Amino acid sequence: MIKLLRVDSRLLHGQIAVSWVNYVGTDCILVAGDNIDPMVTTTMKLSKPAGVKLVIKTINDSIAAINEGKTDPYRLFILVENVTDAYRLAKACPAIKSINVGRTKKYDGMESLNNETHVTFEQKKMLKELLESGYNIVLQMIPTSKAIPLKQVL
Repeated sequence: MIKLLRVDSRLLHGQIAVSWVNYVGTDCILVAGDNIDPMVTTTMKLSKPAGVKLVIKTINDSIAAINEGKTDPYRLFILVENVTDAYRLAKACPAIKSINVGRTKKYDGMESLNNETHVTFEQKKMLKELLESGYNIVLQMIPTSKAIPLKQVL
């Protein structure tokens, strides 16, 4: 069962390992991405919470695992680095119904949705498309902060 799909450019870090894992009640974290740096992979493996399985896969391999039911036995928490990866997963995996968007890196030409969340023009279009298709999308930095519906920000 997919408990949460979260966009956070920092992937698995202290806030995720402590706050989000407990809030979500997960027993497995799937980090999905096509260009995850090997050093980041090593760091994530070291910061994985005890008693929680960590799996790191490409987007296509993650889609296959979810759709083939390999993740069904777990209370799955999916982490992706950016909105584009979340969009790809959501469009390809019917089990994903909502997206939690946290911190994303800011680059030139990006629009800020709030102080921590930045998207390209294309990513904004992706989010709008998902909203129009019925996905629940919220902006939320930490579990104790208020989840702001994306439609309020757009």
